[in-house]
Amino acid sequence: MLGDRTKTTIEPIRRLLRRGAFAQVRKIVNKTHAADLSVAFRTISPYDQKKLFSMIQDLEQKGLVFSELDEDIFLRIVEDLRVDEIVDILDTMASDDVADLMERFPADLAKEILRKMEKEGSEEVEGLLRYDTDTAGGIMVPDFVTVREETTAEKAIASLQKEYIDVEMPFYLYVTDDYDRLVGVSSLRQLVVVPPETPVRDFMTRDVYRVSTDMDQEEVAKIVARYDILAVPVVDEENKLVGIITVDDVIDIIRREATEDMFKMAGVGEEFVETQSIVKSTRIRLPWLFASCLGGVLAYFIIGRFEASLKQMAYLAAFIPVIMGMGGNIGTQSSTIVVRGIATGRINIRDLWRVVGKELSVGLILGVFYGLVVGAVARITHDQWSLSFAVTLAVMSSMSIAALVGSMFPLIFARLHIDPAVATGPFVTTSIDILSVFFYFQIATVLLNL
Repeated sequence: MLGDRTKTTIEPIRRLLRRGAFAQVRKIVNKTHAADLSVAFRTISPYDQKKLFSMIQDLEQKGLVFSELDEDIFLRIVEDLRVDEIVDILDTMASDDVADLMERFPADLAKEILRKMEKEGSEEVEGLLRYDTDTAGGIMVPDFVTVREETTAEKAIASLQKEYIDVEMPFYLYVTDDYDRLVGVSSLRQLVVVPPETPVRDFMTRDVYRVSTDMDQEEVAKIVARYDILAVPVVDEENKLVGIITVDDVIDIIRREATEDMFKMAGVGEEFVETQSIVKSTRIRLPWLFASCLGGVLAYFIIGRFEASLKQMAYLAAFIPVIMGMGGNIGTQSSTIVVRGIATGRINIRDLWRVVGKELSVGLILGVFYGLVVGAVARITHDQWSLSFAVTLAVMSSMSIAALVGSMFPLIFARLHIDPAVATGPFVTTSIDILSVFFYFQIATVLLNL
């Protein structure tokens, strides 16, 4: 459904741009959601990208498109815009989105933009830029609704209608003391169902889920997901409320972190593949594939060590792909399960032996099952019980070791404060291939008296 909607937007725009039918394009552009429109920018030439952006009439829509554009396209478009035009667009955007974009601008241009922005807006953006990008302080919104404990429900509603009209997402009413320290929270539903004269202190929730400004954004996302809240307050070291993080930002974090982990596990970097240049994509993948190449060379030397065995029974080589493949598959499964468990908080790194023991047990059970299957094939095709037994043990050892390696390395990396995603992919697969080949030929040599 979503893909169909995007396709019906992109194709007419591309076709009309080729024809030079700019009047028709302008009509489509100004009726299209910014998220759908941003996809169109990725499929057209740099010249058409600039032309398409110039057709957007509404400044707020331009701001939304700014937030959705890939970095290279964004920089290409702003290079032709005057500073005053950029400032006018940024003034329509939420301060946290502006702070994210400021890091894309060249340093001199960013300073010029901040200087020309409205004083209040520039101060909020500069305040957010003090924090690291991937922390709660870096992604929070400094606009929120606060009242004092003694405020009545009636006055709180009046305050919402008069003082907080421009607040982007007023999901909750935050209660602070005279020193701006967070003491409670109330949902808007609670606010409207109580009698008008009821003080906020009588119906607010005092046990508030909160995060500190230096908390990692991934941890923030886990808290919001775990407790099913629409926003989480951000406090400084003195427990003063300085901002909130809303669920829309959390969705972006989860999507971005999941994508980064997937790409890291595959050894292709952290960015969207389609936004990488050929040179950058090659440079990122080169070391990972070198690890795979090195593993293959080591496997070659291991096989060469057993050359005499292969000469006596050449059909031993026929079972190498299935033994390596089964080990590699279960290793990838185990590492993916553990990496995802760590990322979502479902697996605690202190439970290393419990997690590894469980995956090892699963690997052993699956190894026994598939070992018997492959061993039966060896028995039928070559009519040798010793070969069948060797292949069975090789598959069992390969899959058991693979489950052990695939589950243990991400946990060890996490304990060492290294992103566990880097421990998977080519690294795990290559190490399993080497171990699988070694144990296969070692077992075959012993059991077949080679």
